[in-house]
Amino acid sequence: MPAEPALFAAMLAAVLGGFVRGFTGFGGALIYVPVVSAVAGPQIAAPTFLIIDYVLTVPMAVRSIRACRWPTVLPAAIAAVVATPFGAWLLATGDPIVLRWIICVVVILFLGLIVSGWRYQGDPTTAVSAGVGGVSGLFAGIGQISGPPVIALWMSGSLPLAIIRANMFCFFALLGLSSFAAYFWKDLYSVDALFYLALLGPLYGAALFLGGWTFARTAGANYRPLTYVLVAFAALSSMPVFDAFLR
Repeated sequence: MPAEPALFAAMLAAVLGGFVRGFTGFGGALIYVPVVSAVAGPQIAAPTFLIIDYVLTVPMAVRSIRACRWPTVLPAAIAAVVATPFGAWLLATGDPIVLRWIICVVVILFLGLIVSGWRYQGDPTTAVSAGVGGVSGLFAGIGQISGPPVIALWMSGSLPLAIIRANMFCFFALLGLSSFAAYFWKDLYSVDALFYLALLGPLYGAALFLGGWTFARTAGANYRPLTYVLVAFAALSSMPVFDAFLR
């Protein structure tokens, strides 16, 4: 059983991750997974996040079907589904410290790409969407951090925020099915995970609802600065060099 400060950090990550996910349509894993990986290990963080987030966001994905740009989402989702099992294999067999460094570095690189102002010119081609989706699927298997590649692509374009948000909900819903199967294949659902599901699930769910409620009333105003700060703090504070504080 982790010490109380570590559990508090995990609970705070669940609250912040749920709010950001409900508010922007992404970012939940980028906050939840690095911190909970530091507390309990990536083999606990990734499967518990998948269960919590998937069950709670299915209704949002259903409501997003009509607004989603399927010609863009489907190639990315198909490639991601194919790549996810390889990422799950890395999660099941890899060294936890190495995996945590990979997760933190990927999150920071993604954040730097978005903040840099880089823009993809024009609409993504099928090949570009599939390539980005494949990378997302690999990251989904490793630690449920499938968002960075597709988010970097979609947010850099000219699509309205509402469509980007709908794309992400539908993409993650399709990808989640592959992740469930891959994690069962590698036997990543353990008894230890039940404790974190019971502790963090209700907190994430309440914050998710609050984030969605806030988005509906603000149209996502000023969501980018908030998300950037929270994601950066989660990634930096959960690096293995700070284990003395979280373990």
